[in-house]
Amino acid sequence: MDSKQLEHYRELLLKKRQELLEQLGYIRETSFSDTMKDASGENSAYTYHMADQGTDTQEREKAFMLAYREGRLIYHIDEALARIEKGTYGLCQECGEPISPERLEAVPHARLCIDCKSKEESQKA
Repeated sequence: MDSKQLEHYRELLLKKRQELLEQLGYIRETSFSDTMKDASGENSAYTYHMADQGTDTQEREKAFMLAYREGRLIYHIDEALARIEKGTYGLCQECGEPISPERLEAVPHARLCIDCKSKEESQKA
């Protein structure tokens, strides 16, 4: 892979990483900054109604799940950026063959070619 292509993928990865960091910041500001008491607007530690409390808890859990997923994606992007620096970006970590440009455009942090990824997924099922 030539330096122009590597720079293109580095820019894609950095752009996606920045978007994820912004989304994580938004999630932190809107979901994790308030305690249950603050979020309810009540003076007591409980929301006004039990159903409201359940909804608040569900929304917090959903926010934690989203933050976890986005954090994992940032990890994979960081790993891809490290592979660019090492000179191994674009090579399948399983078979060593080049990953297709179409796959890298769709999933720039891909570490496996489509065949190896298909095998991996079929083994999990």
